[in-house]
Amino acid sequence: MCSIPAAISGGLSAFQGLAMQGAAKEKAEGTFQQEVEGTQSAEDSKRNKQLALSEQKASKENQEAQNIFAKNIEILKAQSTLLSSGQAGNNISLLFADLGRQGGNFKESIRQDLESFSRQYDRNIQGTESEYQNIRNRLRSNTITAYNQIPSTGSIILGAATSAFNTELSLDENIFNRG
Repeated sequence: MCSIPAAISGGLSAFQGLAMQGAAKEKAEGTFQQEVEGTQSAEDSKRNKQLALSEQKASKENQEAQNIFAKNIEILKAQSTLLSSGQAGNNISLLFADLGRQGGNFKESIRQDLESFSRQYDRNIQGTESEYQNIRNRLRSNTITAYNQIPSTGSIILGAATSAFNTELSLDENIFNRG
């Protein structure tokens, strides 16, 4: 049979354990809510960054298309000027070939620039994905840690029983030491 002091000790220990469990559950639920909100915020941020990168890429592509168009007009005007000069022969052929090379070199330069920009765009998109995953994983880890801090009902019962048992032993030792 258990003495009254041992029962009180066990009851207080159980009450304290249940209170700690309730507080830990509330904290874990709050951490989970922070995870949900933080993940949504990270998704929004990722989406906005990727949208900005896409707009930047489209703008760059449009600008370079306009540059190519302007260069084509410039070459056509130069060719027209050569034709209207009335000259003929090898000089005109060489000048036309030179204008063609200039146009080709310009287009190749633009193509390479756009290709490089596209690779950088892909790396930037991967960076936003990686940033999002890191935030999401950190928030998930915080939530898991918070839920792991909740004491189990079994550990609370064991703690209460241990407290009661230790109190009972302590009382029994006091009885033996008095005699």
